Amino acid sequence: MDSLHKLEEIFAHFPGIGPRQARRFVYYLLNKSPSYIGEFIRLIEEVKKSTSECIQCRRFFIQGIMSTTCPVCSDSNRDTTTLMIVARDSDFETIEKSGAYRGYYFILGGTIPVLDKEPEKRIRLEKLLNHITDATDLKEIILSLNTTPDGEHTGNVVKEAIQKLPHASHVKITILGRGLSTGAELEYVDGETLRNALKNRQ
Repeated sequence: MDSLHKLEEIFAHFPGIGPRQARRFVYYLLNKSPSYIGEFIRLIEEVKKSTSECIQCRRFFIQGIMSTTCPVCSDSNRDTTTLMIVARDSDFETIEKSGAYRGYYFILGGTIPVLDKEPEKRIRLEKLLNHITDATDLKEIILSLNTTPDGEHTGNVVKEAIQKLPHASHVKITILGRGLSTGAELEYVDGETLRNALKNRQ
């Protein structure tokens, strides 16, 4: 396989990108100047070097000097009694921008396909359970996952795992209200819909 088709294959593995779009990306870059390509490569390398995974919520953030937690997890003014579980960093960004939630987060790193036999390899389930075990003030866990088959399956797997924790019996587990239409992805939901979904969680 030549380098052009290898690049197409890489783009085709991006979330939501198919072979036709991947090909468009490649030809778009081929039509750009060497300086544009150089800046593009430099920014990718810089982002990779300057970002780190938060040791608490597991989202990626621009790392400060000797910082291991992101600004949200470092904010002592947030509500320590609630933990929102989302699938991806992009979901976190959407919810945080809505301003409807002031607790803490945990990013699973993906979802579990309905027929998957090894869910622990798809998401950060063990890290989540350890995080919940260490959260002494926790009173509510909000499952904020896409209303798709994979999202709902992931929510069921996570909920069952949490309920098996001996000390978590007092923790309330809720899901977003059905202000979200079936099949909706959180990344593309508007702020007002998110606020209503949070308000009507059950």
